[in-house]
Amino acid sequence: MRIFLPRKIMKRANNLLQDIADPDNLRLAFCKAKKGKNHSRQVQAYRHDLETNLCILRKQILTARVVVGDYHYFKVYDPKERLICASAFGEQVLHHALMNICHDHFERAQVFDSYASRPGKGVHNALKRAALFTRSDNWFLKLDVRKFFQSIDLATLKMQLARMYKDYALLEIFGKIIDSFEAQPGRGIPIGNLTSQYFANHYLAGLDHFIKEQLNCKYYVRYMDDMVLWHREKQYLKDARNAIVDFVNTRLNLNLKPELLNLAQRGVPFCGYLIFPHHIRLSQRSKKRFAKNFQYLDEQYQTGALSEAECQRRVLPLIAFTQHADATEFRKDIMQQNNSTNL
Repeated sequence: MRIFLPRKIMKRANNLLQDIADPDNLRLAFCKAKKGKNHSRQVQAYRHDLETNLCILRKQILTARVVVGDYHYFKVYDPKERLICASAFGEQVLHHALMNICHDHFERAQVFDSYASRPGKGVHNALKRAALFTRSDNWFLKLDVRKFFQSIDLATLKMQLARMYKDYALLEIFGKIIDSFEAQPGRGIPIGNLTSQYFANHYLAGLDHFIKEQLNCKYYVRYMDDMVLWHREKQYLKDARNAIVDFVNTRLNLNLKPELLNLAQRGVPFCGYLIFPHHIRLSQRSKKRFAKNFQYLDEQYQTGALSEAECQRRVLPLIAFTQHADATEFRKDIMQQNNSTNL
């Protein structure tokens, strides 16, 4: 079996702890962590003794004795049931302090067409790129990982990070964050942490390079674990599927859901949308989700359970999601059904 090596061998980063613990970086981390949460009691308490708290965090970072694992657990059911692990605010400041400095090193490991958790990328750009590829070739292969965040192998993740970072103390901090949660023995990172977004995205970076550089796939897009390959030859995608399954099983210790191999003109399902050669639609699941959530917010407003301002704040991302697709008439129909004039 041929061992995969990326074409570009990254030099391992070292001596980052002083920059992470720099007071200016910690203040920036605090500002990022508190964004949109100024009225939170945790934020107000942390701000009350800000310099003392940042001084304590600085010492914890420099000695690699960070305090992590203070999670508040709750479930969300949209678009599917997930356990969210919200870190205590002090841990959120730590995560931002780490990623302010480590971001560039994670970024260098990514291929161009990876779009999750990266500034300047995002779902909208992923959709535009996928739409371009849907017009370019006839067949597509859609893949995604079964229970991705819950199934990430912690030993493999630590090994990946050790290939990127030489700093033992930084790796010790990463290790404490990783070990602070398990979905099952030796597996799983918490959904909701900033560090988890970076770790999860990086976990599949080697697969991206394998697909681009070893399988020579020109048309490929990934948004977290949602992956699509395009090619004019169906057999190429069948062979690629077998190679990817082997890579995912043996090198990442993960399992894929059943794949979808079909003609692009029939619609490519990606990130809650259906992408056709010349237009984008909402998937049926996304339509049902929008209708259900919009009706719920309208009812909350009508009964006075939520203020008009709060309902509008919550409905804006729902509407923004539909605006990436040809969904104007659908949106109008849902609003009319709910007799909504204020949301």
